[in-house]
Amino acid sequence: MAMARRQHVTIFTTASLPWMTGTAVNPLFRAAYLAKAGDWEVTLVVPWLSKGDQMLVYPNNMKFSGPAEQEGYVRRWLEERTGQLPRFNINFYPGKFSTEKRSILPVGDITETISDEKADIAVLEEPEHLTWYHHGRRWKNKFRKVIGVVHTNYLEYVKREKNGYIQAFLLKHINSWVTDIYCHKVIRLSGATQEVPRSVICNVHGVNPKFIEIGKLKHRQISQREQSFFKGAYYIGKMVWSKGYTELLHLLQKHQKELSGLKMELYGSGEDSGEVKASAEKLNLDVRVYPGRDHADSIFHDYKVFINPSTTDVVCTTTAEALAMGKIVICANHPSNEFFKRFPNCHMYSTEKEFVRLTMKALSEEPIPLTEELRHELSWEAATERFVRVAEIAPATPAKQTPSTSQRFMYINPDELKKNMEEASAFFHNTISGFEAARCVFGAIPNSLQPDEQQCKELGWSPQGL
Repeated sequence: MAMARRQHVTIFTTASLPWMTGTAVNPLFRAAYLAKAGDWEVTLVVPWLSKGDQMLVYPNNMKFSGPAEQEGYVRRWLEERTGQLPRFNINFYPGKFSTEKRSILPVGDITETISDEKADIAVLEEPEHLTWYHHGRRWKNKFRKVIGVVHTNYLEYVKREKNGYIQAFLLKHINSWVTDIYCHKVIRLSGATQEVPRSVICNVHGVNPKFIEIGKLKHRQISQREQSFFKGAYYIGKMVWSKGYTELLHLLQKHQKELSGLKMELYGSGEDSGEVKASAEKLNLDVRVYPGRDHADSIFHDYKVFINPSTTDVVCTTTAEALAMGKIVICANHPSNEFFKRFPNCHMYSTEKEFVRLTMKALSEEPIPLTEELRHELSWEAATERFVRVAEIAPATPAKQTPSTSQRFMYINPDELKKNMEEASAFFHNTISGFEAARCVFGAIPNSLQPDEQQCKELGWSPQGL
């Protein structure tokens, strides 16, 4: 009997390394571990930026002359962290960086980066972001199944801007609309994301295997009675006020007396670094501010307590990493932290008083060693198992079609009606997104309906399109 063709999973995302952002790192691990599971052919599709945008986005003036060079960088980065994993494909779509949104937006119809015969399952990482300005083939028509994975709490960020609540109201409805017409199912990483149609809450992210190795090393040190955590408390995060620094400095400032004796280091780089440093210096506590660095750096191994009051994350990667390394975590009792409630080293506060009590208690006690089962829960292997389960993409034998019974005269099938309304809605979105003026009103980058000649040349495409 001939073997059934392996299904193809294509993961589209909104960022790529060397930009160290969640939507560059997590989809890369997802592609690698889905390929490792071995049931699918996997392709990761990431944005390609021209030189000018690369200079705005990538750290340390890193520049790539073409997609092959960037692909080489991405593969080396992954191999250093995971060792040799089965091969998966990496494709590029043209993108442009929006300085106003601080994010990369697709240019042209990115569904065309995948041939029709490979269009089985599409995974849209940040589906709202990938479809706000989508103009071209409808995702659900091109792919048999489209799964969205919501990473970002856009509404929370927008609310902090001028006229934020009005903007958030509009954005909420636009996000619901585009995810409904373009996705069959949506996975929300936590309850801290917006409710959208046909969605389920499940944390489908794991931690970089390096953190699990650090945790195992610490576990061995504790079991051999060596002193393993001899530094106090720290926080690491992009140094912008919205990433937990507002809450943290407020708590430290207000409760300086009760927290006397607390030594804490903050690590981060970002546009608010100067202001954060100035605020920390005004405290009577020993709080020091340092530039950001990789959380796996050996400088962090010996800290015992990770304090993270941020509530803008959907699922905080650094919290998961700290738990994997065997540390005690102090964080807010908030939907974004729900997944971590099962970990005995994770202490959540609901009031400022509780924050003070838990922090002082954590500094005076030792972390509880992680069980193998809980360590596995943090891994990418477990995250991939959860993803396959909730996305319902496990290879299965096709179900037999049951012949339809004869329809009653004038019978209206509600599913058919819903499908037709959805088609009309998608047609309407496609029509609006085809008008340059309408696109610009809603914040699209001007002239992003088609890739320009420069990008086509860099990607090796003919200028007529993809």
